[in-house]
Amino acid sequence: MRVLIDTCVIIDALQSRTPFAEDAQSIFIHSANKKFEGYITAKSVTDIYYLTRRLTHNDEETRKILSKLFLLFHLLDTTSLDCRKALSSEMTDYEDAVMLETAIRSEMDCIVTRNVKDYAKAMLKVYEPSYFLEILELECEE
Repeated sequence: MRVLIDTCVIIDALQSRTPFAEDAQSIFIHSANKKFEGYITAKSVTDIYYLTRRLTHNDEETRKILSKLFLLFHLLDTTSLDCRKALSSEMTDYEDAVMLETAIRSEMDCIVTRNVKDYAKAMLKVYEPSYFLEILELECEE
């Protein structure tokens, strides 16, 4: 299963944000164990860098964290076409629309985010982290 992980889930895991960290960190573990193919967008990496750097106050440490993140998740490029298509999307949040267009073009099976309400009109499956973990567990049992 090819899964695009939203920035908020990555930050939840990296910053141990309660009450979201446990599910987010489980997603990291499942990705490391190859239970699914995890992806993040190259566009989200700059946001992850910025938010992580604010926490660590250390550029070198932040870059090490990103290097480890790149071992767990593949990177997807966001294209100009993704940005253009997102402009005409029915989704109200442009940033989410860009992520959706990137996921569709890259043939992702789903997006995992805490922000599922903004994806109500998405033409792709969108799951909250806890529900995605339930799906993974069911697949492992089969």
